[in-house]
Amino acid sequence: MATQGRLVRRLTQLYAGLALYGASSALLVRSGLGLEPWNVLHQGLAERTGLSIGVMLTIVGAAVLLAWIPLRQRPGLGTVSNVLVIGMAMDATLALVPDAHGWTLRVGLMVAGIVLNGAATGLYIAARFGPGPRDGLMTGLHQRTGVSIRLVRTVIEFTVVATGFALGGTVGFGTLLYAVAIGPLAQLFLRVFAVPSASGGSAVVAIGQPRGAILRP
Repeated sequence: MATQGRLVRRLTQLYAGLALYGASSALLVRSGLGLEPWNVLHQGLAERTGLSIGVMLTIVGAAVLLAWIPLRQRPGLGTVSNVLVIGMAMDATLALVPDAHGWTLRVGLMVAGIVLNGAATGLYIAARFGPGPRDGLMTGLHQRTGVSIRLVRTVIEFTVVATGFALGGTVGFGTLLYAVAIGPLAQLFLRVFAVPSASGGSAVVAIGQPRGAILRP
């Protein structure tokens, strides 16, 4: 019974985290002050194709997941759910939340989006159902090339931000603040949402720098 309860909690955290991640990203879009690195690319592609940013997020996620095949990465339930859920949650939130007008409201949405994104990251990772597709790409390239995760992540994110910005994605103070704040926030919420071990002992949490394993939409 205890094992079943843990599974229910983990599944709840997984899907709550994914939905909250999509909603938090939508708040950053509405703030107009800058997006997370990958969403800069998704927004830029959405501007060029006429598709919604949530749909582009799903398409890019699926394409990145295909790149796992030569990298010999194995997806989990969380990986597939990531591709399917975050984009829908993001588009649903964008349909409900109008554009922000005035600096107070815009800054408020930016801060709320970043903090909620950190909470979503903690929920998702602590559930331990597998990494997001973009994290798997990062770790797969690290394993295949021997290049450090820090360098792989830097190159990937610089590339997607530059490409997204060239396509019309929003880069701003929110992008910089997100990069600085998401690591500490993720570490905090990983501990808050840690799932107790099967033996009922101490909670299981990610160790080391969370930036190496942060969920990307």
